[in-house]
Amino acid sequence: MACIDVGLGAKFHGGSMIPDWLSAEHSTGTTIIAAEYDGGVIIGADSRATTGAYISNRVSDKLTKITDHIYCCRSGSMADTQAIAEIVGYHMDFHSIELGVPPLVESAANVFRELCYNYRDSLTAGMIVAGWDKRKGGQVYAIPIGGMCVRQALAIGGSGSTYVYGYVDSHFKNNMSKEECLEFATNALALAMSRDGSSGGVVRLGAITEAGVERFTILGDQLPKFYEA
Repeated sequence: MACIDVGLGAKFHGGSMIPDWLSAEHSTGTTIIAAEYDGGVIIGADSRATTGAYISNRVSDKLTKITDHIYCCRSGSMADTQAIAEIVGYHMDFHSIELGVPPLVESAANVFRELCYNYRDSLTAGMIVAGWDKRKGGQVYAIPIGGMCVRQALAIGGSGSTYVYGYVDSHFKNNMSKEECLEFATNALALAMSRDGSSGGVVRLGAITEAGVERFTILGDQLPKFYEA
């Protein structure tokens, strides 16, 4: 059938007056970040979710709890990433009951990796897994689309990450304090959101330590600005 483009991202097929975005899957578009600091890890993400060219949710939460000390940052298809996170959460709950101890961050990351790799042809999921355990302390594992898994002191992902590689390369340093790492993550996300059309809304952050997770939300009008339009 003929496809008619009427601009602003709306396309109508054949004689139907139903635009493409009404049937498009929800996508988290996204900028996500996680970084190790002295004592734990910081996780962060923007909050914009899109359906095609339409912003379907301005305040979605892309930081998903797996256990009390393990979280994942989600980018890609919202449905795919939510399903994977729920499956991994189930496995980690069963794992902790079976062994009688909290699961390791590395164990959760490997379950994510296995699912993303085994279903790489049907899933659109780029994940960052971060958390704290007694064996290795704060840890960050990047699991990009395709199912690779690698531990990194700093990981960024999503469409907005391409705009901030220079910033994170020049400003990240090992063994930052919690406050320094929170400021670093906030600045990186704010810079990405100012340039990437698929990232926006508010900044959601979390600090994961031995004590658990502490969550923060920075509203759009409170984000740092680096230039005047």
